[in-house]
Amino acid sequence: MLQNFAFLDLGAPELIIILAIILLLFGGKKLPQLSKSLGESMRELRKGINGDVNENKDAAKNNPQESDKPQ
Repeated sequence: MLQNFAFLDLGAPELIIILAIILLLFGGKKLPQLSKSLGESMRELRKGINGDVNENKDAAKNNPQESDKPQ
């Protein structure tokens, strides 16, 4: 998971500071709701991205001559 953020060059101390700031801003009661909604949003985004890829593959399988045409 941390490899995804390698371009930000964040280490453990930076992540702890960011999490502490988030805790201060939103409070302990709102954090579970916030993390749940963030997880649902990421899940929907992945479904959308994977759905588009799968739709393109299905379209190519159903109409192979159309996928070979230049656009």
